[in-house]
Amino acid sequence: MIPENPRILLTNDDGIRAHGLKVLETIARQLTDDVWIVAPAEEQSGAGRSLSLHDPLRVRHFDERRMSVSGTPTDCVLMGVQDLIPGKQPDLVLSGVNRGQNIAEDVTFSGTVAGAMQGMQLGIPSVALSQAYGFGKDDPIQWETAEMYGAPILRRLFDLKWPDDVLININFPDRKPDDVEEVEVTRQGRRDQHILHAEHRTDPRGMDYYWLAFKGLLSNPPDGVDLRAIYDGKISVTPLHMDLTHGETLGNLKSMLGGVPPKS
Repeated sequence: MIPENPRILLTNDDGIRAHGLKVLETIARQLTDDVWIVAPAEEQSGAGRSLSLHDPLRVRHFDERRMSVSGTPTDCVLMGVQDLIPGKQPDLVLSGVNRGQNIAEDVTFSGTVAGAMQGMQLGIPSVALSQAYGFGKDDPIQWETAEMYGAPILRRLFDLKWPDDVLININFPDRKPDDVEEVEVTRQGRRDQHILHAEHRTDPRGMDYYWLAFKGLLSNPPDGVDLRAIYDGKISVTPLHMDLTHGETLGNLKSMLGGVPPKS
């Protein structure tokens, strides 16, 4: 259970200047006046749980409670909790609000989810928040939807003591606030097609290069998963955890490989 007027650490993967971080701060300040921001100096989308092990990390202080780190979301949460925030550690880590949904397979490479996962690993209740938007590059992003519903949903979550190895992943649909009629608690989904591809290009000197990009393709997900909820214009709330073990296969492997190691 989160205490009243909690100390909240904010991070993201879109960088310290991202509009979604401003939205997240607006959400957080509806819950407390003890808000700290430690975010990447530059965009880290797709960074996943990467750590900056081979480069020095530099911190820039914008004010007492607002800092950027020249690293990943994981770096930011680790440094924020262990080094940059004086006194007691945060009661809650909020990561986002991401520009674009983090659902299905996205969660495995999402820097937004990774920021929340690092908070969870440090023993702090953590929530990732993302705002879906359309495939068109000029489609407006409905930030006001996350801004309207973020704090009320978090207040409900504060009354719940979820397990220490679980983070909460919230995705807001590409709908105006008044067009959102439902919150659905969902499972992590899985797309029925590949959406990432390497686009081949040629630079002005005639040299080949590649740029990873997403295809604007819809899946056909079943009811009850995060993909379907977002497609249907619902707010998706998904409990995620780090244990990636597949139970059924674990049992099958034990019956085949348990015991003395095979020699032939």
